Amino acid sequence: MLGAALAVPFVPPFLWSGYDRLFRIRTITAGISMTSPEDLDPLVEAIAFLEKARSRFVDAGYEVQTIRVATQPLAEYLPDWPTAGAIQRMIGMDELAAEHNLMLNIGPVITDDRYHPRLAAWSSELISQTKNTSHTVIVASAKHGVHTQTAKSAGEAIARIGKDSEGGAGNFRFAATAFSPAETPFFPAAYHRGLPAFGIGLESPRVLTDVIAAHGAAGDLASRMAAGLDAVIAPIQGIAEDLAHDSGRRYSGLDTSPAPGLDASIGETIEAITGVPFGSPSTLAACALITDAIKAVASKSCGYSGLMLPVLEDRVLAQRAIEGRFGVEDILLYSSVCGTGLDVVPLPGDAAVDQLSGLVLDVAALAVKYRKPLSARLFPIPGKTAGDAISFDNPFLTDCVVMPLA
Repeated sequence: MLGAALAVPFVPPFLWSGYDRLFRIRTITAGISMTSPEDLDPLVEAIAFLEKARSRFVDAGYEVQTIRVATQPLAEYLPDWPTAGAIQRMIGMDELAAEHNLMLNIGPVITDDRYHPRLAAWSSELISQTKNTSHTVIVASAKHGVHTQTAKSAGEAIARIGKDSEGGAGNFRFAATAFSPAETPFFPAAYHRGLPAFGIGLESPRVLTDVIAAHGAAGDLASRMAAGLDAVIAPIQGIAEDLAHDSGRRYSGLDTSPAPGLDASIGETIEAITGVPFGSPSTLAACALITDAIKAVASKSCGYSGLMLPVLEDRVLAQRAIEGRFGVEDILLYSSVCGTGLDVVPLPGDAAVDQLSGLVLDVAALAVKYRKPLSARLFPIPGKTAGDAISFDNPFLTDCVVMPLA
């Protein structure tokens, strides 16, 4: 897979083969600072900017899948967030987001290491009372290391949301994050710090797969894939910098993670490298190779900028889970060389809180060990046990099976 550098400059094949069809802009995400949930001016201004930004990219020939807004951590503008009535104060934000088909993230509600007995009920209520609002808790940081008490609260929240939401799908809008930086464009990890800003995330696995299809997996594949991503990103970054200049909003960068979608599988990319089904020996090596490529991208980056392996958002990964080719522990292993941890992983509905908290702790420990952003977005499915078939009424999720905890 790795070898001597090519003797001639690499020209990505999509530069002459319709590259615009190989990827889409998954999100343009604006970061804002709120003074209170009732003062909607920052959100209104962000929506106006995002709609203008989307039009600019669409006019340039790009497909923009979503627009999103992330705030600073909730407690900074709603310090009494756990109290009765606090969620009702946020309904106006969610309604405005829904009106504009916008995804909203209120940031982490717990940022330090502490157990919060009301988090589970509060998180479940928030998800049931809103349509477009996501939130997180932080379970590892440079200051505190692993947040063991917050991880316990996160496990309780995951279990409660799973039981209270239809098919357990409410956990799509909740995650436990570790070392996740501000200005990450992808949800639910996104949150904001500082002056108004925006960032971009792509859905780009097919760019990498196209590089492999054109030139094979031999030679310096990581450099070729990095060149492919840079070729895609350069004109996008140019438009983004123009938008920043015109609007006065800071451009935080582009998350270079090749986020998969239902028609753009990172599992397919990995299998193109290895020649064997995902989960087979050499999968870890392929994950490391793609991570090397992502880290070699020269463009201004932000957020995760790592390999994502979201089981329920990738048809190849979901199919290999159905075939029993990998398990939860394997994804944790792959997370040691890639970038998101346990993302949209379907689990038995009767998973104990201690088991869920334990998985969160494992992800947090990996993040602390390697000083990189990881997250846990777990899906305990009510009434389902390991091996049961599952499906979702969610355009971003695919059919799969419940994966065993061990």
